[in-house]
Amino acid sequence: MPSNQEDQNSLDLQQYSLILRRHWLAIAAVTVSVFGLSALIAIRQKPIYEAEGKLLFSKTDRVSSLTSPSAQVGELSSVTQLSSPLDTEAEVIRSNPIVEKTITSLGLVDKPGRPLEIDDFLKKIKIKSVRGTDILAISYSSRNPQEAADVVNLLMRYYLENNIRINQTQATVAQKFLSKQLPEVEARLVKAEAALRQFKEENRVIALDQEATKGVERLADLSDQITQDQANLTEAETRSQLLQRQLRLNSQQAVDMGNLSQSKAVQEVLTQYQQVQNELAVGRTRYTDKYPAIANLAAKEAALKKQLEMRISENADSEKSEKQHNLGMGELKQTLVAQLVESDVERSALANRITVLQNAYALSQRRLSVLPQLQEKQQQLEQQLQVAKSTYEELLKRSQEVEIVVNQNVGNARVVSAALLPKKAVSPKIALYLALGGFLGILLGIGVALMLEAMDQSLKTLEQAQQLLGYPLLGTIPHLGQKAKNGGEALVELPVRDNPYSAASSAFEMLQTNLDFTISDKPLKVIAVVSSTPGEGRSFVAANLAVAKAHMGRRILLVDADMRHSCQQEIWKLSNPVGLSNVLVGQAEFRSTTQEVLVNLDLLTAGTIPPNPAALLDSQRMALLIQEAAKDYDCVIIDTPALSLFGDALMVGKITDGILLVVRPGVLDCAVAKSTQMMLEQSRSRVLGMVVNGITADSGYIYHSQKGYYDKNSNERNSKGELKFPNIRIS
Repeated sequence: MPSNQEDQNSLDLQQYSLILRRHWLAIAAVTVSVFGLSALIAIRQKPIYEAEGKLLFSKTDRVSSLTSPSAQVGELSSVTQLSSPLDTEAEVIRSNPIVEKTITSLGLVDKPGRPLEIDDFLKKIKIKSVRGTDILAISYSSRNPQEAADVVNLLMRYYLENNIRINQTQATVAQKFLSKQLPEVEARLVKAEAALRQFKEENRVIALDQEATKGVERLADLSDQITQDQANLTEAETRSQLLQRQLRLNSQQAVDMGNLSQSKAVQEVLTQYQQVQNELAVGRTRYTDKYPAIANLAAKEAALKKQLEMRISENADSEKSEKQHNLGMGELKQTLVAQLVESDVERSALANRITVLQNAYALSQRRLSVLPQLQEKQQQLEQQLQVAKSTYEELLKRSQEVEIVVNQNVGNARVVSAALLPKKAVSPKIALYLALGGFLGILLGIGVALMLEAMDQSLKTLEQAQQLLGYPLLGTIPHLGQKAKNGGEALVELPVRDNPYSAASSAFEMLQTNLDFTISDKPLKVIAVVSSTPGEGRSFVAANLAVAKAHMGRRILLVDADMRHSCQQEIWKLSNPVGLSNVLVGQAEFRSTTQEVLVNLDLLTAGTIPPNPAALLDSQRMALLIQEAAKDYDCVIIDTPALSLFGDALMVGKITDGILLVVRPGVLDCAVAKSTQMMLEQSRSRVLGMVVNGITADSGYIYHSQKGYYDKNSNERNSKGELKFPNIRIS
């Protein structure tokens, strides 16, 4: 399937190529005409000059973001993703106020002398962005080079003035806005500072982060101290209980005992008392109680006892009897009593310390629990203060900047290249006009060729002839061209005789060979050569076919039956005093009328032109003449008039073995060809086939020269002019 498609495409291209070759003269004429017209228009046009200037744009102007510290309000940017800032500025340059001001300032007028319209001005101006840059190129076309430069420069100046005026207006508006906003922002700043200060004073806040860190560390220390003191308290209580059990004293008693043992007054009285008791006990062993010494000792004992009790009551709260029992302690007991007192004191101190630590822990814990809330509140107040402070500082800075901008001529564009006086004209571009004219000329010429092809109803190719007529193709005769001769005769009429090595000679030999195979049951003796219209080369084909058959060693009779416009005597350069018409009316004998024009080839010319050729050709004498000639010759070839003009060929066809139809592309009309086919079918003529004459490359058939082949295998003729080895081939 792809191969068939490629073949079809190749055929289509070949057909178009053939069409262009056939109408090359019309194509050339149209191309030259359009090309010349384009050249004339280009030469006659007045020169047009174009001046160009360039503007460089910055992303933001000096007024950008003056009113808003957080946004670029005046930024030179697009509103949508599809729009371009430079395109927007280009439209501003094209705006009516700027254009109208430029036209008025320069006094621009049109051809009638009226002020130039804005639309006409915009047609002459071009504004485009330079790719990859922030530059706009502005150009203006005019027949006056000075005017072109002035327009561009003045247009850029008016645009910059307009841009500066807009920026100054924006700066003034920004200044008013800032002067109104600054007091309000300053009041918010003062309020934020006061709120933060009040918060810190009320909550005793210095550095919450450090306080939180140290508070956690303090809680850990307090917890460790409480744990350690509780352990020490337990140890002290245990030690105190053990000492109390050993001494059989409670804590208060141990304290009292310790105080009494350390009091000198008590110990002195106690010593004296014990000494008196000892003396009394020793004396009673000797004396009675009434003994004065004993009585004195007893009285002294009583006095000392009373004094001791008094001293004990002064130094202790316990009962005197209990204290007297324990006043006489040994050193070990005194040590234990001291340890008991010390342990009791330590226990009391530890209990008090734990209470204090627990209270401190509770206070620290409560403080830490409120620190997150305090931090959050402090952050909010600090953020408010920071926002107010930054806003105030930014507005203050912008206020100072806008005061400068208000008094300056500042814009977001500047001229980077002023328009210079153009030296060369940009139009007309003669080379472009000529190239365009040539292209349009060729295109129009091809269109004319296709139109002529559509209007031309003649057969143009070999394939069309086969499709339209449907007869077997017996041969194709190439177009011979022209050959200048001294006698002024242009056409080569007998190439088979005069140039046996030519492609035409090979084509006729192939034709006569194919004719021999058209009828298989009997020899082909009588052939009528017929054409549809004059000019198809019918007589030329008949003469050369006769020569080709004669070269094969056959005796051939060529009969010129076209008694209306005879051609054979001209082809063979013979006179025509007596011929076929004279034989048919009985004025001459057949055998004496024929002329030998070549070895094995006799010619019977048309003779005198009769008043009614059709009657002679349709007569019994004509049929008898052909029968007699068929007996004397191997083949009889009859040249007949064109079918579209006369019916002579159909009358002759009835007495022949078959008709050879000559077709010439470019000469035969399709309608005439169809009519010829219908006449042949209605007359029931036996058409052997058709031979296509005048084949060129435009007809879709190409011949190749085989002279080299014949040079290598040269054919020799005998003394009579016959070919010994007629081995001509067609490619």
